[in-house]
Amino acid sequence: MAKVQSKYVCQTCAYESPRWVGKCPNCGEWNSFVEELAQKITARRITKDSKVRAIPLSEVDIVEDRRIETSIGEFDRVLGGGIVLGSVILIGGDPGVGKSTLMMQLAAQFSKRIVLYVSGEESSKQIKIRADRLGLRSLASFSVLAETNVDIITEVIDRSPPDVIIVDSIQTMFRPQLESSPGSVAQVRESTAVFTRIAKEKSIPVFLIGHVTKEGVIAGPKVVEHMVDTVLQFEGERHYAYRILRAIKNRFGSTNEIGVFEMRDSGLTEVKNPSEVFLSERSFGAAGSTVVASVEGTRPILVEVQALVTPTSYGVPQRNTTGFDYRRLGLLIAVLEKRLGMVLGQQDVFVNIAGGIRIDEPAVDLGIAASIISSLRDVPVDSQSVAIGEIGLSGEVRTVSQIEKRVQEAEKLGFQRVILPKNNLKGLHRTNGVELCGIERIEDAVTFLLH
Repeated sequence: MAKVQSKYVCQTCAYESPRWVGKCPNCGEWNSFVEELAQKITARRITKDSKVRAIPLSEVDIVEDRRIETSIGEFDRVLGGGIVLGSVILIGGDPGVGKSTLMMQLAAQFSKRIVLYVSGEESSKQIKIRADRLGLRSLASFSVLAETNVDIITEVIDRSPPDVIIVDSIQTMFRPQLESSPGSVAQVRESTAVFTRIAKEKSIPVFLIGHVTKEGVIAGPKVVEHMVDTVLQFEGERHYAYRILRAIKNRFGSTNEIGVFEMRDSGLTEVKNPSEVFLSERSFGAAGSTVVASVEGTRPILVEVQALVTPTSYGVPQRNTTGFDYRRLGLLIAVLEKRLGMVLGQQDVFVNIAGGIRIDEPAVDLGIAASIISSLRDVPVDSQSVAIGEIGLSGEVRTVSQIEKRVQEAEKLGFQRVILPKNNLKGLHRTNGVELCGIERIEDAVTFLLH
């Protein structure tokens, strides 16, 4: 009898070794090697009668309407207008953020389509209990399959093909041909390959729910994200009710769009106007609070930026941020010290983006700097003003993109003045509802924003 060959694969980077080693020589992780069955790939020959051939692009037929709208506007926005038939969508997020809830509510929207929910973590009864809790009654075309064997799942799909497939979760799926346990690099990769093949051959959209590691990335090999068409990240702080759905990869749309949801007892609800929600609890007349205008994809969002500057009790001052880049904060503090002569070497600086949202674009620099100055001087920022602008290392306020949308959002919410880069005034449509104040340097912003 032939000896079964095996190999050892790193569960972090998929590095292969003929024997077990304690530390991966490729990525440096300890105790990450798992034994897997080595599969021998047989060569495939193409005969003269074979129908395999390259097709000219001009001969490829396409169907015009290849997207399915879900009636969940925030979800369709992130996907680029709906679900593309035959696409594979990977959704990742922290435990308890609401991934399964989102998928259940998504399935309820397909009243005229057959949905197959493959569950590897819950039984059929548990899924029924969740559906009742969410008030989802119209699930006549919703089928549940509590199975983790990919071969059995494939047989069920071939016997009765559904219109949509949801797999919860991909880390629990396994192929019996591999000896490694579910969740390993080989099992996740092979299971994803099977569902991808089903999606492409049968033009069935497939949703794969994925676990995340402690670093916040989707567990499993990185090649899985390359195999799928779309990678969505479902984010949300544990102590906040709001959830952010953003696209990390999207072959059929933009990766800059976000969807905003609110978690309630009855499930996830769409937030049609995030700006109004994020500003609903802001305090008026308090030092260290500034309203900024950010843009996520094509959506302008007004959020409150809070800063607290207080004398340090330690030898080294603290620099802490929530929802903002820590390194960017250090850059802004250096500019304030150099260009405005502010002394922050003995001050702790804390910056918070209210509402649990995270903002990475530099257009909020001016608001962050104004909040820090306001808190240090204990002088409130004008509550009827919105700050927009990127701050350079020499203290100049640089232009930002999509200024029209930012100004329109501020006007819609009743703000009276917008502080923006002077160069952005060129070609900007003037409105009677809001005053536009162009500035060139950060010193000018202090004059407008601080009383």
